[in-house]
Amino acid sequence: MRELLAFYQEAGVDAAIGETPVNRLAEEVATPPQPERPPPAAAPRMITARDLGTNLNAPPSPDAAVMAAREAAGTAATLDDLRAMLDRFEGCALRTTATQLVFGRGNPQARVMFVGEAPGYEEDKSGLPFVGRSGHLLDRMMAAIGLDETNAYIANIVPWRPPGNRTPTPQESATCLPFIKRQIELSRAEILVCLGGPSAQTLLNTRDGITKSRGRWYPFPAGSRDLRALATFHPAFLLRSPLQKRLAWRDFLALKKALGQ
Repeated sequence: MRELLAFYQEAGVDAAIGETPVNRLAEEVATPPQPERPPPAAAPRMITARDLGTNLNAPPSPDAAVMAAREAAGTAATLDDLRAMLDRFEGCALRTTATQLVFGRGNPQARVMFVGEAPGYEEDKSGLPFVGRSGHLLDRMMAAIGLDETNAYIANIVPWRPPGNRTPTPQESATCLPFIKRQIELSRAEILVCLGGPSAQTLLNTRDGITKSRGRWYPFPAGSRDLRALATFHPAFLLRSPLQKRLAWRDFLALKKALGQ
């Protein structure tokens, strides 16, 4: 015991841990009494729609959202009706994250209509499609063949900006597709220009990439009339790949020829 105490002292031990010594070699060590636990609290009651005085409906299923979009778009008699329906439509969650609806700009009575994929940051702020950097390039390309807002109409498949400018999901595009189709029908366009691969694939029902589909003409049924559709590069892609502008210029020359300008 003396040797053990001497060892502790040399190791720097100068105080005992407890007042009462504990025999660690005993078969059972007494367990100190545990404080009594309070009875469990009652589970919180679920808050219901009645408590809040509102209707907390679950978001519609994908198929239900597409069906609701078809029914709503089909009843629009004018572009103003269609815009009002989109303002009220709740089947696409993008409307809750976007600043505002981006419907269209230009002349809906024009012979040509350009359709992109979705608005970006600048478009979300202004409420107009193609007003950012890619929009400025599109305006210059249009001006090169004699087009501007007075004789062209511009829109997007998805009228709300996806968060962070991400690509719209297939479900988001499918939900918005009936509205852009009705927008095309209610315009007076004779020629539809699909800007970029997603626009061409969604509207023209093709799986070809834009490199393969660009420069080609496709039939596009629009209600009681048939349009001619042309696929070409999106201006945002041309900003990243300026060497492809020469191919886009060929497409715009073909458009100019089709318009007889």
